[in-house]
Amino acid sequence: MAARILANLIVMGSGVMLRAFAQAYRQALANASKNGVAQEAVQNIKRGSKMMTEAEARQILGVSENMTWEEKYDTLFERNAKSGSFYLQSKVHRAKECLESVHQPKMQDKS
Repeated sequence: MAARILANLIVMGSGVMLRAFAQAYRQALANASKNGVAQEAVQNIKRGSKMMTEAEARQILGVSENMTWEEKYDTLFERNAKSGSFYLQSKVHRAKECLESVHQPKMQDKS
């Protein structure tokens, strides 16, 4: 008899907790959509959290927005290939990939 009462309490308690969790989740989604956090989260998912921003890529290569980055990339990549670290070389390469992905659509639009 005690086991049956204990089982009923566990089932009822877990049902209450599940409904409370679902209600809290719905409220959190409503709050996020009001603040615009949901759109920002979707953009971060699309972009990928590990993707480098254009500003970060330019900072790594040491170029400003009106400067060309190809020559700077070649210099930094070769310098790190000879006597630098593999980590820095990969950061320089990822910066180049980021800038190429940003500027490639612009080049295609001009054609």
